[in-house]
Amino acid sequence: MARTKEFDPDTALRAALELFWRRGYEATSMSDLVEHLGVGRASIYATFGNKRELYLKALARYEQGLLPDLLEDLSRPGPALPGVRSLVRRYAAEASADESRLHGCFVTNTAAELAPHDAVAARRVERNWDQLETVLHSALARARAEGDLPAGRDPLALARMLLVLLQGMRVVGKASPDPARMRDAAEQALALLD
Repeated sequence: MARTKEFDPDTALRAALELFWRRGYEATSMSDLVEHLGVGRASIYATFGNKRELYLKALARYEQGLLPDLLEDLSRPGPALPGVRSLVRRYAAEASADESRLHGCFVTNTAAELAPHDAVAARRVERNWDQLETVLHSALARARAEGDLPAGRDPLALARMLLVLLQGMRVVGKASPDPARMRDAAEQALALLD
């Protein structure tokens, strides 16, 4: 007769996500995971695989909450450009807020730590950024069709610029507590939408 799991895998995955997000991949050992999750090493391996596989599952869990929020923010009825402006300002505020600043963005952290030497992680980061770029592009194309974005502005190029800005704010925000730096960068970028 098969043994039943003595822990909730979903709760354990959320705990692993929190630990990886706070400490990073390399700084988190299997012993750290065993202690933080309150789950035996053998159970972690049997349920999630090795540390890398657990990290990638935690990354997938993190990503599940990102796109729906962005789609909701940028797909509301009415003009599209205010939603884009709000999103950029929200990223600037989050990047300089104490709790967000210390954790950063899990996808951005993965890009900096794992993507340079892990092809699977790099593809996951790229997929996430492609989705963000697509959502921004769609909103900016809609803004141009509504007449809020000048006809000479390229929605795709602007979406790419904003993607790079948003990810850059996440990186700079981890090391800089200066909210003026984020706010000024955001406002300068938004001025390009006029």
